[in-house]
Amino acid sequence: MVRGTMAQTESLATDDLMTIGQMCETFGVTPRTLRFYEAKELVAPLRTGTRRLFTRRCRARLKLILQGKRFGFSLEDIRQLLDLYDLGDSQATQIMRTRALALERLAAMEAQRAELDAAIADLKDQLARTDTLLAQREAE
Repeated sequence: MVRGTMAQTESLATDDLMTIGQMCETFGVTPRTLRFYEAKELVAPLRTGTRRLFTRRCRARLKLILQGKRFGFSLEDIRQLLDLYDLGDSQATQIMRTRALALERLAAMEAQRAELDAAIADLKDQLARTDTLLAQREAE
Protein backbone atom coordinates (compact mmCIF):
# COMPACT_ATOMS: atom_id res chain seq x y z
CA MET A 1 0.00 0.00 0.00
CA VAL A 2 1.27 3.46 -0.86
CA ARG A 3 1.70 5.63 2.22
CA GLY A 4 -0.13 8.95 2.12
CA THR A 5 -3.70 10.05 2.47
CA MET A 6 -6.45 8.23 0.61
CA ALA A 7 -7.11 11.41 -1.40
CA GLN A 8 -3.45 11.63 -2.37
CA THR A 9 -3.25 8.04 -3.55
CA GLU A 10 -6.60 8.11 -5.36
CA SER A 11 -5.78 11.34 -7.20
CA LEU A 12 -2.40 10.15 -8.43
CA ALA A 13 -2.32 8.61 -11.85
CA THR A 14 0.48 6.20 -12.64
CA ASP A 15 1.91 8.81 -15.04
CA ASP A 16 2.30 11.24 -12.12
CA LEU A 17 4.71 8.93 -10.30
CA MET A 18 8.36 8.22 -11.01
CA THR A 19 10.64 5.61 -9.51
CA ILE A 20 13.99 6.49 -8.01
CA GLY A 21 15.68 5.19 -11.18
CA GLN A 22 13.52 7.40 -13.39
CA MET A 23 14.25 10.40 -11.18
CA CYS A 24 17.97 9.73 -11.34
CA GLU A 25 17.90 9.46 -15.11
CA THR A 26 15.71 12.53 -15.57
CA PHE A 27 17.64 14.82 -13.23
CA GLY A 28 21.15 13.38 -13.50
CA VAL A 29 21.45 12.58 -9.80
CA THR A 30 22.32 9.42 -7.92
CA PRO A 31 19.98 7.34 -5.75
CA ARG A 32 22.16 8.33 -2.81
CA THR A 33 21.47 12.01 -3.56
CA LEU A 34 17.71 11.43 -3.64
CA ARG A 35 17.82 9.47 -0.39
CA PHE A 36 19.90 12.28 1.17
CA TYR A 37 17.34 14.91 0.13
CA GLU A 38 14.59 12.69 1.48
CA ALA A 39 16.44 12.33 4.81
CA LYS A 40 16.80 16.13 4.93
CA GLU A 41 13.03 16.37 4.29
CA LEU A 42 13.51 18.33 1.08
CA VAL A 43 11.51 15.77 -0.92
CA ALA A 44 8.88 13.39 0.41
CA PRO A 45 8.19 10.54 -1.98
CA LEU A 46 5.33 8.16 -1.43
CA ARG A 47 6.44 4.74 -0.23
CA THR A 48 5.28 1.31 -1.34
CA GLY A 49 7.17 -0.98 0.98
CA THR A 50 10.78 -0.05 0.34
CA ARG A 51 10.00 1.48 -3.04
CA ARG A 52 9.96 5.26 -3.40
CA LEU A 53 7.46 6.88 -5.77
CA PHE A 54 8.15 10.49 -6.62
CA THR A 55 5.22 12.80 -7.37
CA ARG A 56 5.07 15.92 -9.54
CA ARG A 57 5.59 17.94 -6.37
CA CYS A 58 8.78 15.97 -5.63
CA ARG A 59 10.00 16.59 -9.16
CA ALA A 60 9.30 20.32 -8.90
CA ARG A 61 11.05 20.48 -5.53
CA LEU A 62 14.07 18.56 -6.85
CA LYS A 63 14.32 20.90 -9.81
CA LEU A 64 14.36 23.88 -7.42
CA ILE A 65 16.89 22.16 -5.13
CA LEU A 66 19.27 21.54 -8.02
CA GLN A 67 18.85 25.08 -9.31
CA GLY A 68 19.43 26.50 -5.84
CA LYS A 69 22.57 24.39 -5.43
CA ARG A 70 23.81 25.57 -8.83
CA PHE A 71 23.42 29.16 -7.64
CA GLY A 72 25.27 28.38 -4.42
CA PHE A 73 22.36 28.45 -1.97
CA SER A 74 22.81 26.33 1.13
CA LEU A 75 20.49 23.37 1.65
CA GLU A 76 19.06 25.15 4.68
CA ASP A 77 18.25 28.22 2.56
CA ILE A 78 16.64 25.95 -0.03
CA ARG A 79 14.61 24.15 2.64
CA GLN A 80 13.35 27.43 4.05
CA LEU A 81 12.34 28.65 0.60
CA LEU A 82 10.55 25.40 -0.20
CA ASP A 83 8.72 25.52 3.12
CA LEU A 84 7.34 28.97 2.24
CA TYR A 85 5.39 27.49 -0.69
CA ASP A 86 2.48 26.36 1.48
CA LEU A 87 1.88 29.61 3.39
CA GLY A 88 -1.31 30.30 1.46
CA ASP A 89 -0.28 33.74 0.23
CA SER A 90 0.02 32.77 -3.45
CA GLN A 91 3.74 32.26 -2.87
CA ALA A 92 4.29 36.03 -2.34
CA THR A 93 6.50 35.45 0.71
CA GLN A 94 8.40 32.68 -1.06
CA ILE A 95 9.02 34.86 -4.11
CA MET A 96 10.15 37.87 -2.05
CA ARG A 97 12.50 35.76 0.08
CA THR A 98 13.87 33.98 -2.98
CA ARG A 99 14.55 37.34 -4.62
CA ALA A 100 16.33 38.66 -1.51
CA LEU A 101 18.53 35.56 -1.27
CA ALA A 102 19.21 35.68 -5.00
CA LEU A 103 20.34 39.31 -4.77
CA GLU A 104 22.69 38.43 -1.90
CA ARG A 105 24.08 35.46 -3.81
CA LEU A 106 24.50 37.52 -7.00
CA ALA A 107 26.51 40.13 -5.11
CA ALA A 108 28.71 37.41 -3.62
CA MET A 109 29.22 35.76 -7.03
CA GLU A 110 30.11 39.09 -8.65
CA ALA A 111 32.65 39.76 -5.88
CA GLN A 112 34.12 36.29 -6.43
CA ARG A 113 34.30 36.97 -10.17
CA ALA A 114 36.13 40.27 -9.55
CA GLU A 115 38.62 38.48 -7.29
CA LEU A 116 39.07 35.75 -9.89
CA ASP A 117 39.56 38.28 -12.70
CA ALA A 118 42.24 40.03 -10.63
CA ALA A 119 43.97 36.72 -9.87
CA ILE A 120 43.89 35.76 -13.57
CA ALA A 121 45.42 39.10 -14.55
CA ASP A 122 48.14 38.72 -11.90
CA LEU A 123 48.91 35.19 -13.04
CA LYS A 124 49.15 36.29 -16.69
CA ASP A 125 51.57 39.07 -15.65
CA GLN A 126 53.65 36.56 -13.71
CA LEU A 127 53.75 34.20 -16.68
CA ALA A 128 54.80 37.05 -18.98
CA ARG A 129 57.66 37.91 -16.58
CA THR A 130 58.65 34.25 -16.44
CA ASP A 131 58.65 34.04 -20.25
CA THR A 132 60.85 37.15 -20.40
CA LEU A 133 63.31 35.68 -17.89
CA LEU A 134 63.47 32.40 -19.80
CA ALA A 135 64.04 34.22 -23.08
CA GLN A 136 66.86 36.27 -21.51
CA ARG A 137 68.53 33.15 -20.14
CA GLU A 138 68.32 31.39 -23.47
CA ALA A 139 69.88 34.42 -25.19
CA GLU A 140 72.89 34.36 -22.82
